[in-house]
Amino acid sequence: MLARAAFRATAAPSLVARRGFQSTRAQLSSPYHYPEGPRSNLPFDPLKKGFAFKYWGFMATGFLLPFGLAVWQTKKNKP
Repeated sequence: MLARAAFRATAAPSLVARRGFQSTRAQLSSPYHYPEGPRSNLPFDPLKKGFAFKYWGFMATGFLLPFGLAVWQTKKNKP
């Protein structure tokens, strides 16, 4: 089987040479192509001033909210 493939490659060199794979440059005018690179696919800008404060505030709220609700449930008046 390998000998047959090698024979075909040597028998028709024009077919083998023509079969080069190509890729085209990304068309930025296309509505389906988005800019590439680091941080281009994020819905926020981590380089803005105050981002760290907002980020850690969001994380602390998400972490502490269940504990705060649990304390509130145990301390509230029981009917």
